[in-house]
Amino acid sequence: MAHIRNLMLVAASGAALMALGACNNNETAPAESTAMAPAEGAAMSPMTSETMVGGAAMSPNDTIVVNASKASNLSTLVAAVQAADLVETLQGPGPFTVFAPDNAAFEKIPEATRNGLMQPAMKDDLTKILTYHVVSGRLTAADIAAQAQANGGNATLQTVQGEELKVSAGPNNTWIITDAKGGTSTITQADVAQSNGVVHVIDTVLMP
Repeated sequence: MAHIRNLMLVAASGAALMALGACNNNETAPAESTAMAPAEGAAMSPMTSETMVGGAAMSPNDTIVVNASKASNLSTLVAAVQAADLVETLQGPGPFTVFAPDNAAFEKIPEATRNGLMQPAMKDDLTKILTYHVVSGRLTAADIAAQAQANGGNATLQTVQGEELKVSAGPNNTWIITDAKGGTSTITQADVAQSNGVVHVIDTVLMP
């Protein structure tokens, strides 16, 4: 998995959770966002210099890995990234757009399944899942909204895992991600700036 080196999301130098496996270094050029501007709610608010996640300030000068390790609500993700050996990948230059499931999102997965994915024998499966949460390039909420506006209401994003995610506007100023199996996840906090990309926190783990 050589291309895993420039991938996914939130993790700490010694902790991690989601797998970022086959990422390339192609940067997606942000689309201009004039129509379908992001909702004013928390999910699509503009990027700020010091966004708070899990009670901790996320510095735009730190990498995805460093920032993720500070957020109390991303500890499961951090552990998973470590189990998948993706810490170094997430410290790479990127840029990466990461849809980061919070702890509550992981708790929706049966405990036996969760624990099983963290075992060495399941590393490939964990990497596949984690990589599915990563898109090459830096896509802000405005970029995603512009793509959706230009494509009939749905933005289609190619993940580093190889399969696609679809993002569309939901109720109450939310944005909904639909995975390959038809499952949905809501962006609960968008545009968390990182030195090597951007993170959008989500409430459900996406499945390829």
